[in-house]
Amino acid sequence: MALLVHLKTVSELRGRGDRIAKVTFRGQSFYSRVLENCEDVADFDETFRWPVASSIDSNEILEIQIFNYSKVFSNRLIGTFRMVLQKVVEENHVEVTDTLIDDNNAIIKTSLCVEVRYQATDGTVGSWDDGDFLGDESLQEEEKDSQETDGLLPSSRPSSRPPGEKSFRSKGREKTKGGRDGEHKAGRSVFSAMKLGKNRPHKEEPQRQDEPAVLEMDDLDRLAIRLGDGLDPDTVSLASVTALTTNVSNKRSKPDIKMEPSAGRPMDYQVSITVIEARQLVGLNMDPVVCVEVGDDKKYTSMKESTNCPYYNEYFVFDFHVSPDVMFDKIIKISVIHSKNLLRSGTLVGSFKMDVGTVYAQPEHQFHHKWAILSDPDDISAGLKGYVKCDVAVVGKGDNIKTPHKANETDEDDIEGNLLLPEGVPPERQWARFYVKIYRAEGLPRMNTSLMANVKKAFIGENKDLVDPYVQVFFAGQKGKTSVQKSSYEPLWNEQVVFTDLFPPLCKRMKVQIRDSDKVNDVAIGTHFIDLRKISNDGDKGFLPTLGPAWVNMYGSTRNYTLLDEHQDLNEGLGEGVSFRARLMVGLAVEILDTSNPELTSSTEVQVEQTTPVSESCTGKMEEFFLFGAFLEASMIDRKNGDKPVTFEVTIGNYGNEVDGLSRPQRPRPRKEPGDEEEVDLIQNSSDDETDEGGDLASVSSTPPMRPQITDRNYFHLPYLERKPCIYIKSWWPDQRRRLYNANIMDHIADKLEEGMNDVQEMIKTEKSYPERRLRGVLEELSCGCHRFLSLADKDQCHSSRTRLDRERLKSCMRELESMGQQAKTLRAQVKRHTVRDKLRLCQNFLQKLRFLADEPQHSIPDVFIWMMSNNKRIAYARVPSKDLLFSIVEEELGKDCAKVKTLFLKLPGKRSFGSAGWTVQAKLELYLWLGLSKQRKDFLCGLPCGFEEVKAAQGLGLHSFPPISLIYTKKQAFQLRAHMYQARSLFAADSSGLSDPFARVFFINQSQCTEVLNETLCPTWDQMLVFDNLELYGEAHELRDDPPIIVIEIYDQDTMGKADFMGRTFAKPLVKMADEAYCPPRFPPQLEYYQIYRGNATAGDLLAAFELLQIGPAGKADLPPINGPVDVDRGPIMPVPVGIRPVLSKYRIEVLFWGLRDLKRVNLAQVDRPRVDIECAGKGVQSSLIHNYKKNPNFNTLVKWFEVDLPENELLHPPLNIRVVDCRAFGRYTLVGSHAVSSLRRFIYRPPDRSAPSWSTTGEVVVNMEPEVPVRKLETMVKLDATSDAVVKVDVAEEEKEKRKKKGSSAEPEEEPDDSMLDWWSKYFASIDTMKEQLRQQEASGIDLEEKEDMDNADGLRGPMKGKEKAKAAKEEKKKRIQGPGPGQASEAPEKKKPKIDELKVYPKELESEFDNFEDWLHTFNLLRGKTGDDEDGSTEEERIVGRFKGSLCVYKVPLPEDVSREAGYDPSYGMFQGIPSNDPINVLVRIYVVRATDLHPADINGKADPYIAIRLGKTDIRDKENYISKQLNPVFGKSFDVEASFPMESMLTVAVYDWDLVGTDDLIGETKIDLENRFYSKHRATCGIAQTYSTHGYNIWRDPMKPSQILTRLCKEGKVDGPHFGPPGRVKVSNRVFTGPSEIEDENGQRKPTEEHVALSALRHWEDIPRVGCRLVPEHVETRPLLNPDKPGIEQGRLELWVDMFPMDMPAPGTPLDISPRKPKKYELRVIVWNTDEVVLEDDDFFTGEKSSDIFVRGWLKGQQEDKQDTDVHYHSLTGEGNFNWRYLFPFDYLAAEEKIVISKKESMFSWDETEYKIPARLTLQIWDADHFSADDFLGAIELDLNRFPRGAKTAKQCTMEMATGEVDVPLVSIFKQKRVKGWWPLLARNENDEFELTGKVEAELHLLTAEEAEKNPVGLARNEPDPLEKPNRPDTAFVWFLNPLKSIKYLICTRYKWLIIKIVLALLGLLMLALFLYSLPGYMVKKLLGA
Repeated sequence: MALLVHLKTVSELRGRGDRIAKVTFRGQSFYSRVLENCEDVADFDETFRWPVASSIDSNEILEIQIFNYSKVFSNRLIGTFRMVLQKVVEENHVEVTDTLIDDNNAIIKTSLCVEVRYQATDGTVGSWDDGDFLGDESLQEEEKDSQETDGLLPSSRPSSRPPGEKSFRSKGREKTKGGRDGEHKAGRSVFSAMKLGKNRPHKEEPQRQDEPAVLEMDDLDRLAIRLGDGLDPDTVSLASVTALTTNVSNKRSKPDIKMEPSAGRPMDYQVSITVIEARQLVGLNMDPVVCVEVGDDKKYTSMKESTNCPYYNEYFVFDFHVSPDVMFDKIIKISVIHSKNLLRSGTLVGSFKMDVGTVYAQPEHQFHHKWAILSDPDDISAGLKGYVKCDVAVVGKGDNIKTPHKANETDEDDIEGNLLLPEGVPPERQWARFYVKIYRAEGLPRMNTSLMANVKKAFIGENKDLVDPYVQVFFAGQKGKTSVQKSSYEPLWNEQVVFTDLFPPLCKRMKVQIRDSDKVNDVAIGTHFIDLRKISNDGDKGFLPTLGPAWVNMYGSTRNYTLLDEHQDLNEGLGEGVSFRARLMVGLAVEILDTSNPELTSSTEVQVEQTTPVSESCTGKMEEFFLFGAFLEASMIDRKNGDKPVTFEVTIGNYGNEVDGLSRPQRPRPRKEPGDEEEVDLIQNSSDDETDEGGDLASVSSTPPMRPQITDRNYFHLPYLERKPCIYIKSWWPDQRRRLYNANIMDHIADKLEEGMNDVQEMIKTEKSYPERRLRGVLEELSCGCHRFLSLADKDQCHSSRTRLDRERLKSCMRELESMGQQAKTLRAQVKRHTVRDKLRLCQNFLQKLRFLADEPQHSIPDVFIWMMSNNKRIAYARVPSKDLLFSIVEEELGKDCAKVKTLFLKLPGKRSFGSAGWTVQAKLELYLWLGLSKQRKDFLCGLPCGFEEVKAAQGLGLHSFPPISLIYTKKQAFQLRAHMYQARSLFAADSSGLSDPFARVFFINQSQCTEVLNETLCPTWDQMLVFDNLELYGEAHELRDDPPIIVIEIYDQDTMGKADFMGRTFAKPLVKMADEAYCPPRFPPQLEYYQIYRGNATAGDLLAAFELLQIGPAGKADLPPINGPVDVDRGPIMPVPVGIRPVLSKYRIEVLFWGLRDLKRVNLAQVDRPRVDIECAGKGVQSSLIHNYKKNPNFNTLVKWFEVDLPENELLHPPLNIRVVDCRAFGRYTLVGSHAVSSLRRFIYRPPDRSAPSWSTTGEVVVNMEPEVPVRKLETMVKLDATSDAVVKVDVAEEEKEKRKKKGSSAEPEEEPDDSMLDWWSKYFASIDTMKEQLRQQEASGIDLEEKEDMDNADGLRGPMKGKEKAKAAKEEKKKRIQGPGPGQASEAPEKKKPKIDELKVYPKELESEFDNFEDWLHTFNLLRGKTGDDEDGSTEEERIVGRFKGSLCVYKVPLPEDVSREAGYDPSYGMFQGIPSNDPINVLVRIYVVRATDLHPADINGKADPYIAIRLGKTDIRDKENYISKQLNPVFGKSFDVEASFPMESMLTVAVYDWDLVGTDDLIGETKIDLENRFYSKHRATCGIAQTYSTHGYNIWRDPMKPSQILTRLCKEGKVDGPHFGPPGRVKVSNRVFTGPSEIEDENGQRKPTEEHVALSALRHWEDIPRVGCRLVPEHVETRPLLNPDKPGIEQGRLELWVDMFPMDMPAPGTPLDISPRKPKKYELRVIVWNTDEVVLEDDDFFTGEKSSDIFVRGWLKGQQEDKQDTDVHYHSLTGEGNFNWRYLFPFDYLAAEEKIVISKKESMFSWDETEYKIPARLTLQIWDADHFSADDFLGAIELDLNRFPRGAKTAKQCTMEMATGEVDVPLVSIFKQKRVKGWWPLLARNENDEFELTGKVEAELHLLTAEEAEKNPVGLARNEPDPLEKPNRPDTAFVWFLNPLKSIKYLICTRYKWLIIKIVLALLGLLMLALFLYSLPGYMVKKLLGA
């Protein structure tokens, strides 16, 4: 199915020139090669091939353009030839000679000759003409009899073409037919085509001859210009550039580097759930408890009494240590239970469930403050049962969760808008039934010992299948199982398991498991997970989940039955299965229920019922498949398996499994239908090849046993030499190839995309030019690929066995890929130099989507397993997906490893492959595999390296389609391999010293060699060339050039005892030089390249090396290029890397700043006393001075030293720099303390500043205006747009916003507190938090991507230690990028006179360090490591290996330096580049730590709470604030400051810890945070004391620093050698060339105004980053949020602590007293509520006497959280109208925190509690009306809850009072009792009716009056109607007392009227009963009398 265009010649050209042709069909163009210097005839003679999937239409056009090619300018068009393909379609072959037309469509003389052929897509495989695929007539003549299928060969796949290579093979092909030239011509097989050699270009094509493997950039440019027709450079695209990809061969697949399966290994997870409150719970007057379940763990909240909107705010944490798969399938269930107590379990109100995976998939892995919808699983018609507001977060190790800031949240949150549902799930979920249909299974293994079976067989003669299977399905926390089919390997069930759940479900996976029923315990046979996301689509054209009926394959442990299977976990679905277990035919359907339908069973119990069986053929027609494999090499066999003969077994399903595939179903060969006969014949060429039915081909599935030979002391190999064993297997499977083909097409697209993206990343990383061009190329390929998919995937529509899922998936894949193609096109146009990174991120999304789409949920052919067997035991395996091996005649559909040589590394099965055992390779195979339909199998040898003869089994001789049992290679080539091992870096630390003694071992085919061992280093520079001689490679020489085998390099650590430890492995492909090629650029000599080293799945360093494979020609080794090593080095037998490959060096100077050592731990139990630091880089180094007494002063006395060293010019090749600390002991002994390797010197390279930068210009004044009173607010709202930074609109809270916030009752300024005395530090803090939240909100709104910002910052922040002058620039740009902190002008700019302006501080939601680059602006901290690197399973982290820290810095520069550096004023040569650093003598400092509060602490007590207190450690000081612990709080407010005196450098690490107080036993550590004070103290950012926003001398915002702003400014100017500060005129200051303005007066306590310079000085400090050259951001007044960590739970946050630290040197003036930040004491209030009247209360009772409706009303009230203090009015009896009169007063005293709008309650939790617990709950008043009953419980009638901060204003009259006031449906003005003080009115009372809807059940008239405790004391009132200030008695009507006044009248009335007949009936009935009783009583007596005749 292809269009072939053979462009022969172009004649009558004018002039001489280089010509190039471009041939275009369906938008895909190919370029010919360039014909240089041709005259009037251009003899192109090239063939181009387009594989076509959909038939060519007769009006499609082929276009050929001929250009004059220019290397420099754009190509000039000579003429164009266009041809309509009508004739081609009709005749399949046309030859044309025609003239060209020019741009203006005029005919020109030039003519061209072209031949076009087309193979139609009529689906018949046998209708090709002879030679259809031959581009070469001479060959056709020669072999008319043989079928040439070259076009089908994957050897010419475009995907692996280097850029510019032609698509089809060139004509001048070398005819090398393997030595079978004249043998039986007639029987010559299809393979004769194979002997023709590969895509070998003709000798006359110098251009292709040595296509560079790594294209140099100038080649790329030339190529780009040629490909892009010389377009504008911003649109040029490039094809692949990296060596690994360009060199990707046509006959080999890329090996997979990572070894270890990542799934299945247990990890630490923490699920934290905060239950905040519940609302709208259905039910009356309930006592709700919330139960939180994760998996099988349950926790309960406390019970809240008689409320249906309880407030809990309780925090639960669940810790797990399981594998990710198990974790993400666990179900989180939140349910509300009504009135649970010790004795009864309570009734379920409703529940909500979702799986952990859904939460983990959320941004930040969490849902924050979201409402979960409760529904009742037992009553699906009922609708929702209420809402629970909660936070759910799932943290794995190393995830950090950004908690949105917790502060006074207003509770008016809109429930509907914040539901606990992932994006895109509709809030109204419907109930649905999930039908999982289980039809049948096949191929089950035996699950019983055969011993018993043999006994049974002997006695009873029965022969049973040894397995009793049933299927169990798990979904959303429920499970259902089918019946058990006794003793059956092929059970038939035809049952369906029905689940009922809400749709779309929040559980992603359904687990289907076949289990074996057993008397003792049931075990799993195999498990399959159905991912609902893959079988449904939620788009608007989506479809409900659907599956099958289709087979799914199950994999697990090996099939041999043992009682205790060590790999049982694999059968449970954990980890990668190592063997086929069974296949199961399943189907799945979903039906959305109509819950209004009365016939529905409303329970959600799982049901199992019969289902209708499906026909055999529904899963596809059974076809015979053929799998062929050839083992070309087996090496690196672990020495444990070296002594016994080894054999390899290949299986597909149970086919080929000789050992334990016992229960293999003997598939019949499908009968040939008449139509098939001829088809098969055509393909097989003659049916004589096929012997009789079935007897032709027994499978051979394992290689003959062979004893391994030794390679080196660790590995063995099998000596296959020229005889390569083969295997072949016939198997029968339903033909569902289309599914796999579609997946393959998508995989191909994804692979190319991934490869391209890696290229781009590599280019960015190595700073190659034009990464954007490569990215454009990638996007072009992507959009082409997507369009190809659309044309290919739509075939086979009529296939009968296509399931609904097949059809729907195809539609959705086509939609997705179509849109992806479009997006890629538009994206390509947007790729520019500076957007590459962003666009790359978008490509990442494409890639994920493609990989997701390509994963086919309905399996067809099982995977292929290759097992290594030794001594009949299975040792190690590899698993290859069958789709990767599947053959197709359409190139894109071909599996990526089909007909290719694949390098496989065998690994141990199951858990044995975890950890270090799994990293050693068990065996490395070079294996050729081919899988396809038997009838297509004539091509199965097409991809093998050429030059072999087949050896067939006896019965197959002479039959050409019979597969060989081995291949004998007649061609072999001799090669020499040179491995240039230069260096490695960042290796794994394998010894306890924290270093390793590394050497590398290089394996190639069956030889191995080692480099020398370098002791004690993680960055060895071996600089060694290893030469492998006498390598024999089998196959054609030229094939080996493109397809050399891979080289494996393993790095080991040499141990004196025992064997060497494995440290990592990597692969490389050598660059091959054939004997007839010249050893010259561009290909040779090869470049050194970095290869990533892997250890398991983790990266473990890089290797810098180059490899070349040189053919030894006929002249022997004399022809090989000479080895010219560096002259000056003599290293004996070790050969250094030759010149030309080793890097070019130049002289660099490295200056080292030695500051000091910190926190050194003991070495071998001895303390470190006299340490020294040794610095080494590239063999040179320098030592620090000795520290004579580490305890007394750990700093060095000589600060700066330097050394010179030769480093490579190319910065990427710079060797690492090693820092080692040794302790000098007595008698000249040294002990290593620890070491650190700086793997990249780039951040320390000094780059001279660019003096032309704008930030340098010191001429002219720049005025920075700071007046806060400016009416126009220009500065703040300016939008800065800059070419490099995204537009950032400075956040600016507009005035109206402020107003609104204040109206809401913002904590900061209640109106009645106008004076400053009411404001305290907390007002400032809460105002700042509001600002921060506002900013975060705006940030989300403006979509500023924080990560991008961080990327940009990192790029700016790592430029070198002394970026000095550049720094200003970086900081400025950073400032533009950052969202500005609230400046003085922002919080409230033009202050209204009514309200005071609150000064704010900066609240950082993270550590201060992360905001200021760890304060490493000139002093860097290097962690010293010691001890082995932990592997994951020990859970050890780098933290545990740290034995101390070295503080210092580096500066690297080329010598000699430019002159002007040393000419600056005050240059001190002894300090080199480190000018102006402070002295490092000891200094005493007062450290003041302010701890504000902690949030989300990890519970430490059984009750799920903690009793936290603060502990502070600094040096010898240890403060434990144990007395002031806070009882039972996980969000404690500490509000304390601690003063500690410390002397730097001895005491510089501050630890602030939170402990949990325990009455008995030791206190537990909850978490701690460590702060390095020294770096802060010396930092240029001035982190000693934050700079406040405004300067004031008194009040809450008093200036904390002993130095005033003007003094600080003067000092900074002096230190930075800046001109200034020049004050004056008032309100102005000039620093360098910047002028700052600001207010010039200040008010003191007494309101006197004085002139001052402090305000302007402060404004200069707040904008210090604008100062040229020295500017940097100064730390503002702030509160930082630090995560608390616990060493026992590494990497998982245990809560957060908000604090800040001030430091004051003791030699400066002393600071004032610390700020008072003690927590606000709640204010005491009294709320007086008078209930005057009620009206329209529903009448509940029928009057006992009169039968009238009435109610005995009373009103109950309480403040939320104080239910036990509830107060009731008296009862208004017998209200007939619903009216009640009470005149009753309640008194509620309470403590209230205005800032947080919460009531504070302290009470003991239970009688056993030691102390009171403090609760904070919202201020809400509840009023309820009840109907009093004498004998039964009172009936609840209705209620209203008023939030005292914002509740609807009461109506003036009862009439105006409506239900809508309470439900919020009408806009009622909201009032706050704290502002109004007194409110009176009518409020509605509501209850829910049977249908769960609110209804109005009454109205109450009440008066609320709020007084402070003092006012209440002055003006006391009585409770109820008591003194003082009594209320008058209510005037109640008589009817209320009718019962007491005239009881007889009532009774008569009652009896006569209503119950007369009832009473008569009762009397008669009683009489009747009496008669009956008497009759029965006397009956026996009479009977006896009668009988005895008495």
